[in-house]
Amino acid sequence: MSKTIMVTGGAGFIGSAVIRHLIQNTEHTVVNVDKLTYAGNLESLTDVDSSSRYHFEQVDICDAVEINRVLKSYQPDIIMHLAAESHVDRSIDGPSEFIQTNIVGTYTLLEAAKVYWSTLDVVKKQRFRFHHVSTDEVYGDLHGSNALFTEETSYDPSSPYSASKASSDHLVRAWYRTYGLPTLVTNCSNNYGPYHFPEKLIPLMILNALEGKTLPIYGDGAQIRDWLYVEDHARALVHVATQGVVGETYNIGGHNEKTNLEVVHSICALLEELASDQKKGVNQYSDLITFVEDRPGHDLRYAIDASKIDSDLGWVPEETFATGMRKTVQWYLSHASWWQRVQDGSYQGERLGVGEA
Repeated sequence: MSKTIMVTGGAGFIGSAVIRHLIQNTEHTVVNVDKLTYAGNLESLTDVDSSSRYHFEQVDICDAVEINRVLKSYQPDIIMHLAAESHVDRSIDGPSEFIQTNIVGTYTLLEAAKVYWSTLDVVKKQRFRFHHVSTDEVYGDLHGSNALFTEETSYDPSSPYSASKASSDHLVRAWYRTYGLPTLVTNCSNNYGPYHFPEKLIPLMILNALEGKTLPIYGDGAQIRDWLYVEDHARALVHVATQGVVGETYNIGGHNEKTNLEVVHSICALLEELASDQKKGVNQYSDLITFVEDRPGHDLRYAIDASKIDSDLGWVPEETFATGMRKTVQWYLSHASWWQRVQDGSYQGERLGVGEA
């Protein structure tokens, strides 16, 4: 059955992947609600924005009046809440935006959704879902352990970013427990893929290498992350939003644990193969690798146990790290016009520094 799905943060990296998937592979109607901060880029949606099933509203999730208007106007069956400030380095330098968007914004959206849900008829009320998209960083650091994050892992956030996301997760679960709002929560591992904003580790390393710039890696590069191809994540999110059990949490991971140094070396190897004639001033792309002072409170290992979403909903990632990384590097090599507009400021971008996932 076709549904109307409201996606907050739909012009961002993961949100735009969700919307592209919904328009290209389902019959659902999409309402993209995005404030268009620095990380929101409507050019990531040019493949689908001409569809009659796609609608865009430039709205801040902290603006209750505008959120209520959008809900009343479009009458969504599902809210997929992805809007968030998400860069750890930025949260360390300036936590206030993270508190406002991730905590106050989620509260504002939950309150509006609760009121909207209470006005629906019995059938539509039973079908309604509020899907909150979060991160594995809320669980903290697995350093010194071979364990994996499960849906029962206690929260232990380390950065202002992860603390703000943990807070929003707790709010969503409280609105389910206290008010009965039909919510779902997903916690994902590190995403990568096309249309990734170039302040993040993988796109920054690709673009710095192509420009002959240093490839700065925090500390010794031994930090371990589980890497999830963004289009796999988009499929998983739609699966949870449409088929997940109300009140449940689902961890979504790529089964690809890699150190940051391994990730950067894999990028260099792919560029040697795919762009060997573009090197600037070095014999090998890996010659550009440099190590910089680690950031405060840096978690050393994240790893997701994604067995629940597999057993309960039948989702598994389609891409391995090798296939997904090859697709990612190839995409950046063939879409220079997209990332150059971000880098040179003609979009909304800024000159970028050290990358971190």
